[in-house]
Amino acid sequence: MATDQQDAQNAIQREILIGIRVTAQLTQTQLSQKLGHPQSYVSKYEAGQRKLTLIEVREIALCCGVSLLDFVAQFEQELKLSEG
Repeated sequence: MATDQQDAQNAIQREILIGIRVTAQLTQTQLSQKLGHPQSYVSKYEAGQRKLTLIEVREIALCCGVSLLDFVAQFEQELKLSEG
């Protein structure tokens, strides 16, 4: 069972993933096509209904023109901001 801290971290991850998709000017459908998955795949992880592996996060980031290192750096920065 997820803790409040894990829920908050998952929410930050989702926000970043949505943000990089929007910044890349991709719709959920366009991103799903690049990933080789149905649109519901993107919809479900963006809504928090599906957890992602590190490999999946990397694939998503790369399809949006962001390296995994840049994604992690943004994630860490957002975590620090959320912690106070």
